[in-house]
Amino acid sequence: MKTFLRIIAGLAVLGVVALLAFIFVPVQRSAPATDLAADWQPEPGQGEYVMHASDCVACHTADGGENMAGGRAIASPMGTIWSTNITPDKDTGIGNWSYADFRGAMVDGVTPNGTHLYPAMPYENYRLMSEEDLRALYDYIMTEVPAVSNKVEETKLSFPFNLRFGIRAWNWLALTHEPGFTPTSSTEAETRGQYLVEGPGHCAACHSPRTAFMSQDGITASDENFLTGGVIDGWNAPALRGADSAPQQWSTEELALYLATGRNAHSAANGEMGLVVEHSLQHLTDEDNIAMAAFLKGIDGADVDLPDTIAAADHRSMAPAPADAAGEATAKMLTEASPDISLGARLYLDNCSACHFVTGKGAPEIFPELAHNALVTGSETKPLVSIILNGAEVPGTAKRPMTLRMQGYANRLSDDEVAELASFLRSAWGNDASAVTAADVAAVRAAGASH
Repeated sequence: MKTFLRIIAGLAVLGVVALLAFIFVPVQRSAPATDLAADWQPEPGQGEYVMHASDCVACHTADGGENMAGGRAIASPMGTIWSTNITPDKDTGIGNWSYADFRGAMVDGVTPNGTHLYPAMPYENYRLMSEEDLRALYDYIMTEVPAVSNKVEETKLSFPFNLRFGIRAWNWLALTHEPGFTPTSSTEAETRGQYLVEGPGHCAACHSPRTAFMSQDGITASDENFLTGGVIDGWNAPALRGADSAPQQWSTEELALYLATGRNAHSAANGEMGLVVEHSLQHLTDEDNIAMAAFLKGIDGADVDLPDTIAAADHRSMAPAPADAAGEATAKMLTEASPDISLGARLYLDNCSACHFVTGKGAPEIFPELAHNALVTGSETKPLVSIILNGAEVPGTAKRPMTLRMQGYANRLSDDEVAELASFLRSAWGNDASAVTAADVAAVRAAGASH
């Protein structure tokens, strides 16, 4: 018995020692994928371009705040995470960080003092960036971004998520890929697109599902679930691969136009994707947006037809599309407008058909399609209900300067009416999604009123 107790006591001591080592032994930073010369310098403009490609502004700039000075609230399943000040201010920003410190945060998610960053910072993806791009981004932030003194609100998650040393164990599960980019695409354009999608663009952070441990389930093109769709704060991030995905339904040119402008003949960017277009993708070259479109189009083996450029804004007239076979019955019903049509259909005619038409096809590059629209038919009903209640806005871009706005109907329609309208949209023109309840609408309305 005494021997058994000694063994138990010994194991307990070893467990305590292991835990203390786990907490206090410094984390080792990953070695560079390639070694750059000590006097290496980025090309003029390279760092700013990498900043846009990496979409730094969208997270690190608060509404109405100074550029990259942090303070933006980022929703997570564990609570609100406040983005950090990444200007070169020495007191409240990262002005005292060396390049090794900066690279440690970007690649390993660790600050200079060993604190683990919450993975709202997509270091899972940034670790795929090239050493040249990482160095260029650091140089740009330290030499061209104005220093801003701004002490942001401290992130305070509830137990046990406030114990950041636990992220060390999470990283063992999540960071299964070594730093650096490994191309698997067959053409130069698709390889460039793969790099932008996997690395700086961190598309998988939203468009890949999450594991039970909340890590990205698919980070590179070689992963089975890469870009098969995710859910972010109640919004669907649709699949970017698979037969029914937009990249497979649209042409490469239509997909590149959507990336660069947030709109095409089929859809318009809303929510977080609208911010990505506004702060990131519109600033990339046509070649890079086409490259990303080519990679997404070809990821499952489809033929890729590369356009030479992305069409600039002009004054051409584009005829609206007729109803497709799946939508003909709905279009006929709405056109006839019989007195006995459903309440949802009547509400659509009164409030929506002038812009989205009886066909549900909308107006090209202005009003998006509602037929076969992933936002309309997604598993999450919050986005559709939110847009009906609060409206939506597609920001103007260099190629499409006009800002597009849809009014909200919160003051015009009751919860029951919004539920009827949303349910109609999710079942019309061949759409096949579950109904929306008045309780669903009430929850979205209440959440909007609290902001």
